[in-house]
Amino acid sequence: MSRLLEGKIAIVTGAAHGIGRGHALELSRHGARVVVNDLGTTVRGEGTGRDADEVVELIARRGGTAIADHGDVADEEQARTLVDRAVAEFGRVDVVVNNAGIARDKVIWNMTPDDFDLVMRVHVRGSWLMTHLAARHWRARAKAGETFTGRVINTTSGAGLAGNFGQSNYATAKAAIAGLTLTTSLELYRLGVTVNAVGPGGMTRLTATMGRDLTAFEPDELGEDEYHPMDPAGSSPLVAWLASDQAQHVTGQVIRAVHDRIHLMEGWREAATISSGEKRWDATTLGMRLATDVFGTRAPGLR
Repeated sequence: MSRLLEGKIAIVTGAAHGIGRGHALELSRHGARVVVNDLGTTVRGEGTGRDADEVVELIARRGGTAIADHGDVADEEQARTLVDRAVAEFGRVDVVVNNAGIARDKVIWNMTPDDFDLVMRVHVRGSWLMTHLAARHWRARAKAGETFTGRVINTTSGAGLAGNFGQSNYATAKAAIAGLTLTTSLELYRLGVTVNAVGPGGMTRLTATMGRDLTAFEPDELGEDEYHPMDPAGSSPLVAWLASDQAQHVTGQVIRAVHDRIHLMEGWREAATISSGEKRWDATTLGMRLATDVFGTRAPGLR
């Protein structure tokens, strides 16, 4: 029987460690050929390395096919080279998993502009660039008359969806990725491309920076079907399913996969509404209307 992702070509960014590593292994397990991208930096985004090679070797030992890419996805030329290489090696791109990220956590009065800019650069610019370049690839195929499916799966976080103390850069980046997901899902749907965001959990290098007693571990340190509530690959089966043709009807969604649970997240919605009756609002009387009919901090009888 054909595997879920048989013949699919997938790029996974930030795939040398943790969540991205889990995604690369899971996609390969289901038949995808994988480009394992990772610049090889520290958690803070410093230095470079060839950590992606280890994941390629691991996939090969398990009978899969993968190549390593050590480029910076936030650099336009290096990101373009990554996409071009996937096409040159495997013929096309079917799936892009935007997972590359770093952390520079500090409370806002101690955070530097460089801390903010670099986190935004990797998470947001990197995700945007990879989506942009994949979109151009898919649009060219569509204009040539080809019918196909495509997938973009972005990585968001609870920090971006609900906020988290000490992470004004990271939370802002992850909230931006949710917005990127919603907009590009609209723009790419007619091409047969879906765009979704996954908010994973797991004891990764980034997570381990949040406490002195936390120690990261790699997903392949567990048995193939072993359960651990903080498995960095806990969300990887969801990512594999979203990457498959079975998920063609799912786009523009934000889904969290934490411990043993999957949550469909609801975005900003109109929870309460008041009307001025087609008159200009009066700031001096607005407070009572808001208190009684929006925030519920005053009894309606006080109107």
